[in-house]
Amino acid sequence: MPNLDLAILIVDDARFSSTIIAKTLARAGYRDLRIANDAKTALSMLEQRKAGLLIADWLMPEMDGLELSQRVRQLDEQSNHFTYIIVLTAKESPEALEEAFDKGVDDFVFKSDMAKQLLPRVYAADRLTDRHNAMLIANQLLLENNRHLENRNILDIETGVGNERYAQDSLGKLLRHTEARGGATSYMLVNIQNWAEIEQQQNHLICEELAVGITRRLRTLIRPLDVLCRLSANQYAIVAHFSHIDHCSGNSYKRIYEGINGKSFRTSAGYISVTAAAAVCTVDDSGPMPEIMDVEHTAQDQLLQAVEHNSLPISRWKAEQSQTG
Repeated sequence: MPNLDLAILIVDDARFSSTIIAKTLARAGYRDLRIANDAKTALSMLEQRKAGLLIADWLMPEMDGLELSQRVRQLDEQSNHFTYIIVLTAKESPEALEEAFDKGVDDFVFKSDMAKQLLPRVYAADRLTDRHNAMLIANQLLLENNRHLENRNILDIETGVGNERYAQDSLGKLLRHTEARGGATSYMLVNIQNWAEIEQQQNHLICEELAVGITRRLRTLIRPLDVLCRLSANQYAIVAHFSHIDHCSGNSYKRIYEGINGKSFRTSAGYISVTAAAAVCTVDDSGPMPEIMDVEHTAQDQLLQAVEHNSLPISRWKAEQSQTG
């Protein structure tokens, strides 16, 4: 059954022709019919309300049916909509039809046989435009759902530990905990230095196996209540709370660093060795709490020093000093 509520816009500079088309469609039961006598008016009407079907004469002054088709396609792109376009033409050469298809036209009605061709072409357009727009709407909903899921996602898909969003959330909670109850918050970064080289030598599945192996190793090296997150393919964060800032010493982190750096991990491609760099930013309750971003930036700055000096720097936020562990 045709969709008799299909929005149809008829564009023809010949009023007699557009009236005949509108009456033919009205007799077929179509109710949503609009008429424009030039292309500019048609565009203005489409901007106010979309149409499912556009029937336009090829030859019109100022802007012909092909140029109108191109402009309609631009409007469709902007609004995530599909308008089925039928052009009325006296041109029946293959070259003319090829040109029209290149300009975005979907179908033709030859004026010499319009009485027989118009309604069958409109019925075909009716079915196709409904399906096409339904697919566009469904695809848009899918994209929105995916964005929503991404915004809510807190896990790294490959390893199952927290991602960057979860690390920031955990860091924020521990900073508030430290401010309210004392102690110290620790933010440790572990960077796999030769990850780019490994990616060049191994396929994605092997790299995923390695990432899982590194994650499992780090889990065994940290305390049960410490939070392990994977910030990117080659970088991890460990967010932890200590009862006193003095406990945030080199010895507390050395075990983690040495448990990764220079160690080999078993994969389907054999054992792969990784080199690591690590740095720490700590915050106690002796002053105002820094912002999450401040702690992250401090740790990243310390990580550059770690690579340059082959050390394990620990920065205490309050003292704004770095010591090597």
